[in-house]
Amino acid sequence: MFHTCRFGRIIQGVARWSGNGRIADAELNLGESEVREAHLAKALYFIKIGDKEKALEQLKVTESKTVAVGQKTDLVFYTLQLGFFYMDFDLISKSIDKAKSLFEEGGDWERKNRLKVYEGLYCMSTRNFKKAADLFLDSISTFTTYEIFPYDTFIFYTVLTSIISLDRVSLKQKVTDAPEILTIIGKIPYLSEFLNSFWPDRANKLGPLFASTLRYYMREIRTVVYSQILESYKSVTIEAKAKAFGVTVEFIDL
Repeated sequence: MFHTCRFGRIIQGVARWSGNGRIADAELNLGESEVREAHLAKALYFIKIGDKEKALEQLKVTESKTVAVGQKTDLVFYTLQLGFFYMDFDLISKSIDKAKSLFEEGGDWERKNRLKVYEGLYCMSTRNFKKAADLFLDSISTFTTYEIFPYDTFIFYTVLTSIISLDRVSLKQKVTDAPEILTIIGKIPYLSEFLNSFWPDRANKLGPLFASTLRYYMREIRTVVYSQILESYKSVTIEAKAKAFGVTVEFIDL
C-alpha cells in the first residue's frame, strides 16, 4: 500500500511539473496560442484528478489568455462539468448565465444546443421539470453533449421530465410518437412501459413502477395521473381511483 500511494504521488508530481514545464516552454519559445493551450492542459489535468479549486483557478487563468468567444464558452462547459460532478448548483447557475452572456457576443448553434442540455440537466436537478422537458425536447435532433452522458440517458431524462410536464396531446405528439425517441426507448428497461402506462387502457400498470422512482418525482407523477382520470369524470370516488390504478385506498389518500 505504501509503495502504491508513493508511486501515485510521484506520478502526480511529474504530471504537475510537466504542466508547468510546458507553460514555461511555450512562454519562452512559442506563441500566445500555444501558451493558452499549455494552460488549458494544466486545467484539464486538475479536472481529471478531481481538484476542483485548482481546476477553477487554472480555468480562469486560461480564460484570461482566451480571445475567441467559442473557446471561452468551452471553458464554461468545463466549469459546468465540475459543477455537476460536485453538485455545486450555485456554480452551475452562474456558469449557465455566463455562457448565455457570451452568446450575446456571438456563438455557433452547436454550442448553443449543447448549453440547452446542460441547462436542462440543471433544471431537472432543481425540480424545474417543465423547463427541463422543453430544453431536452428542443435538443433531441441536435444532441452532441456526449461528455456528460450518452444519448440513451438523454432520452431517458427527456421522457421522465416530459411525462409530468406535458398535456396528453403534446406528450403523444412530442414523445410517444417521436421517431428519435422510438428508436431508443426500447433499449431502456421499463421506460416504454412506464410511458405507455399513461394511456387509459394501461393505467393499472403504473403501480409496480412506483417503487423504482424518487419520492418527489412520484408525487408529481401521481398528480398528473390523478388529473387525467378526473378529466373524464365530474365525480370520482377514492375507491374508483384506487381500482383504476391497481393500488389501495390508503395509497391514494397519502
